[in-house]
Amino acid sequence: MTAATERAAPAAASGNGHDLVEVKNLKVYFPIRAGIFKTVKGTVKAVDDITFEVRRGETLGLVGESGCGKSTTGRALIRLREPTAGTVMFDGVELMSLKTGPLRRLRRRMQIIFQDPYGSLDPRMTVGSIISEPLETHNLAKGPAKRERVAELLKMVGLDPSYVNRYPHEFSGGQRQRIGVARALAVEPEFIVCDEPISALDVSIQAQVLNLLTDLRDRLGLTYLFIAHDLSVVKHISDRVAVMYLGKIVEIGPPDTIYAAPGHPYTRALLSAVPVPDPVSERRRRRVILTGDVPSPANPPSGCRFHTRCWLYEQLGKPENCRTIDPPLREIGPDQKAACHYAEDSVKSDVGVAHIDEKTVRHGTPEAALRVAHKSTAEIIGEIPEGDIDTALIPSIEDVPPTADSGSANEDTKPN
Repeated sequence: MTAATERAAPAAASGNGHDLVEVKNLKVYFPIRAGIFKTVKGTVKAVDDITFEVRRGETLGLVGESGCGKSTTGRALIRLREPTAGTVMFDGVELMSLKTGPLRRLRRRMQIIFQDPYGSLDPRMTVGSIISEPLETHNLAKGPAKRERVAELLKMVGLDPSYVNRYPHEFSGGQRQRIGVARALAVEPEFIVCDEPISALDVSIQAQVLNLLTDLRDRLGLTYLFIAHDLSVVKHISDRVAVMYLGKIVEIGPPDTIYAAPGHPYTRALLSAVPVPDPVSERRRRRVILTGDVPSPANPPSGCRFHTRCWLYEQLGKPENCRTIDPPLREIGPDQKAACHYAEDSVKSDVGVAHIDEKTVRHGTPEAALRVAHKSTAEIIGEIPEGDIDTALIPSIEDVPPTADSGSANEDTKPN
């Protein structure tokens, strides 16, 4: 068992909720410069005063629209991007005050998997050199031990160890992302920022990479910050979900709770965009179509940042506090927080959420055809009256008694 496993597995198994990463009032601003002398004319508030924690052994999913600050948050957590203000505590150590030497030693315990598997690997280096580079940087292995460790890492991510002398251009996108995962695991980290690791991959390959990340988390006791756009993927892999909008975290909580009864109108709008694989429920649910564009992070709206596009704000008659007071991230349920003045009204609403019946509804093959399919040829021939073989082998859909849900559907599909 590795050192990272020994440290992380007991806490994950006990479920004591100990925080590995604590973020308080984190801000990341970018200056807007113009003119010959590049004078600062304003700031882009990419991440604006967010507070949350990542518990040891869990996967925290971070979702939101493009440009809301998800990737900037992930990079700021491990100081790939220097924060403007705020604190980040990693296992009790304040990262913002660390100098280069101590920070490099601590980086063994935190790594990142980048979004683009084509741009994150040096095309001039072999796979063996890419994976062994962090081993050399931290003086973890040399000579035969280094080669054995590289082969072990390749096996761990599902690649052939004989690939060590190949170059990145010789691999597919999914294989390159596996190489990126192996590079992140080389130094035995505890915490990994997964910066949209599947968004550039095909759907079938996405499932393979997700299963790989889940398996590695369970085997090595890892902790993930999983950044993604796909809400169904985040629900599948995450223990908790945080929703970002325009540099702010607007809701955080367990996926089952958030997906069933979201407390923020923006979360409901995101869920409304997810297609439901059930035609009846899809037709029945109330959709949310947000109007207007996302406001500029250089000049965000006053009060609640979502009020300019909020359906609940319109529904409640445009309350003044939505325009003037920035709502805090407050607790609205067990382990669920939302930054909305009227989160309780959002929870009671049925907008955006599809309530799918637990009873399965079968569509397609008629019951009469299924009855024929389960009989042997001898039984079928014995039941066929002489001269009626064609009629007997092609059962009519009219022989099937209509169900409660199919009554209206049959009327709609009846020929004119």
